[in-house]
Amino acid sequence: MNIIVCVKYVPDATADRHFESDHTVDRAGVPGLLSELDEYAVEQALQLKEKADGEEVTVTALTVGPDEAADAIKKALQMGADKGVHVVDDAIAGSDYVSTSLVLAKAVEKLGAETPVDLVMCGMASTDASGSVVPAMLAEHLDLPQVTLGSVIERQGDQVRIKRDGDTSTEVIGATTPLVLSVTDQSGEARYPSFKGIMAAKKKPLESWSLADIGVDASEVGIEASWTLVESTEERPPRTAGEIVADEDGSGAKALVDFLASKKFI
Repeated sequence: MNIIVCVKYVPDATADRHFESDHTVDRAGVPGLLSELDEYAVEQALQLKEKADGEEVTVTALTVGPDEAADAIKKALQMGADKGVHVVDDAIAGSDYVSTSLVLAKAVEKLGAETPVDLVMCGMASTDASGSVVPAMLAEHLDLPQVTLGSVIERQGDQVRIKRDGDTSTEVIGATTPLVLSVTDQSGEARYPSFKGIMAAKKKPLESWSLADIGVDASEVGIEASWTLVESTEERPPRTAGEIVADEDGSGAKALVDFLASKKFI
């Protein structure tokens, strides 16, 4: 079985983040890490491998991004993935969801040229942009069925059962591989890399591919090819001092209600 997990290198949410002059997120000037939501996808892929009952299963972590994005692959390898592929090219900078999904799809196709891909797994969203649309776009590029937001994943042969928890109901969907599958943060806690896993990861293959390696022209990616454009950005205004309402004559409650009403909270 051939499983590919798409992972993303995202800016640390606790860092002081900034925008570049072209209004794209500064990804090189701040610390980054493997998107937490993608860790759940890696975990579910590893669980499928562990439950394969002797069947040979290969888990490949795939990412697109700058040089530093290799750290996301390394974390997946430390968790237990077998190998990694990093698509890195200066022309990719500033790509939107459409271009990113195209690059991922072409990389998946290259990975599946020798051994057909059974599952392409993703997190439910990235923790930086939170778009949740890449799995669907990836499925469209690959001409594969998709099942999103899985909380429980079970497999028997080429059949996969996916439990999806909604706000008012739970549904179970059956699908036949190959398919694209995204999982939620309710699918099970992601494992923490052990010392043995960290050491073993250093010997696992990690390939770097350019756009030319996967057959994507530079004109198809980057800011110029994006379907969306950020025209301006500005710093969040500093917090101002709050207003203190004294309730010496019993009018405090009315003042509070008037304030909430002025802000349209009530």
